[in-house]
Amino acid sequence: MNLELFIAKKIASGGLTGKKLAGPVIKVATLGIILGVVVMILSLAVGFGFKKEIREKISGFAAHIQVMSYDYNFSYETNPINRDTGLEEEISNIEGVKYIQRFSTKPGIVKANDAIQGIVLKGVGEEYNWEFISSILTEGKLPEIKDSTRSNAILLSVELARTLNVKVGDKLRMYFVQDNIRQRQFKICGLYDSHFPEYDKLFAFVDIKHLQKLNGWDDTQVSGYEIGLHQFDQLYDVYEEVYYTTSSKVESDGTMLRAKTIEQIQPQIFGWLSLLDTNVYVILVLIILVASFNMISGLLILILERTNMIGILKAIGAEDWNLRKVFIYLAGIIIGRGMIWGNIIGLALCFLQKYTQLVKLDPANYYLSTVPIDISPLHWVLLNIGVLLVTMTMMLGPSYLVARILPVKAIRFN
Repeated sequence: MNLELFIAKKIASGGLTGKKLAGPVIKVATLGIILGVVVMILSLAVGFGFKKEIREKISGFAAHIQVMSYDYNFSYETNPINRDTGLEEEISNIEGVKYIQRFSTKPGIVKANDAIQGIVLKGVGEEYNWEFISSILTEGKLPEIKDSTRSNAILLSVELARTLNVKVGDKLRMYFVQDNIRQRQFKICGLYDSHFPEYDKLFAFVDIKHLQKLNGWDDTQVSGYEIGLHQFDQLYDVYEEVYYTTSSKVESDGTMLRAKTIEQIQPQIFGWLSLLDTNVYVILVLIILVASFNMISGLLILILERTNMIGILKAIGAEDWNLRKVFIYLAGIIIGRGMIWGNIIGLALCFLQKYTQLVKLDPANYYLSTVPIDISPLHWVLLNIGVLLVTMTMMLGPSYLVARILPVKAIRFN
């Protein structure tokens, strides 16, 4: 039998009477660990959930990787590249690629009900992946785009529809400033709402054939390709493959291709998301330290309360390390009990929010309508291992107090 563990369990359960401080101290220390673990799990889940949701919104509009003409034109009035089915097949065969699709962009001015707004038309083809847009479609339907005919349907955001005072089924005119001002009439087929104003106020989706005709391009010319991935974590591995594949392509007119990741296209937003990671890690470190110091103070009180017991055990031959192990085991019991309940409560709150979305947010301020939750099993395991290692390591220091207690004084200690 492990005598030290037996004594520690007796103290934790109240089996060894003392000055009646052990019970309240153990409860407070356990409660501190429970609260700390709950807050850490929620911080991790909300922090990574927010990052994932924002990342998916941006990738939903612009995909993960874009391939365009290698020039210094960074406007939405792009230079064309020729469609290359061989290149499309090569990229599609890269491990991790979910889809590749053509796109074109063109800025213009839309007018409806005496309201005027500058927007960017995004032309898409029949193969366009509507998965993300379908998830944020609030009214109407998606444009039906076919290679054989040209569709006059346009998909607007709720924000633009509100600004222009239009609804599904209404017609609106767009004007394009070129050598001569040109116009096109579209019919609103549906409305989407991503709660991301940087995109909602800017983009509308139409048939790519409209933009090809407006730009004087043939049906093989596009602004570029968008490449979607199965997992965002594959971004740089796939980008490296796409980069080497496209860098070797030179068109007949000398046009070269360049590949850019979504992080390179939107560096400000992804830089901001990186700061969120820093905030989460700072919160985790602070909470672990607070929980550890709470445990240190509790363990010191328990050692002082058991001074008589320590003196008696020393008098009958117990060594300092054996007595220190008693209180290290006791700390382990308290920490383990707190972590078990903390995980149960923390994960229950995460699942409750994820599947019921009880806690709402203001989309105007947070880009999301509900508090997002995302925590991977790996992050959860690493969090628990980190909490256990740090707190147990910090318990070694207070246990040294046992070695400084003299048996004669300890037995007479009141």
